Amino acid sequence: MTLAYQLIDFKNPVFLAYTLWSVTLALKMMYLSMHTAIFRFKNQTFANPEDGGRRNVHFNNEEVERVRRAHRNDMENILPAFLIGLLYVLIEPSTLSACLLFKIGAIARIIHTVVYAIVVIPQPARVLAFAIHYIITIYMGVSVLYHLF
Repeated sequence: MTLAYQLIDFKNPVFLAYTLWSVTLALKMMYLSMHTAIFRFKNQTFANPEDGGRRNVHFNNEEVERVRRAHRNDMENILPAFLIGLLYVLIEPSTLSACLLFKIGAIARIIHTVVYAIVVIPQPARVLAFAIHYIITIYMGVSVLYHLF
């Protein structure tokens, strides 16, 4: 069995942590998608005229747009972190540090969603949560590149 197969295995605690927190963030992103749909129906704010049927349709609603922006921010930041995180698993990082990075990064993204789209809290709450995850992703990416060279 090659090393890559040994690393991408649920017996590897780093891969297990990566999987746990990646699935958690994927489910959170799916929640935001449904949250957007709920707010669209609640506010009669639809993306396309045919989506509203015969109802009076509005296209701009701050409540809907806030959730959409949070979801878009997730896609722009969490999706690259999934790839970088998997590559980070492959460089055999320290178990403790890798598990902490995955956990802290995921919790930061959850907090980002809460303070952005659920219970709006003024800055710097959102930017701090964003920065923590972003810095962790950058660190893991640089670690992968360093390992390669």
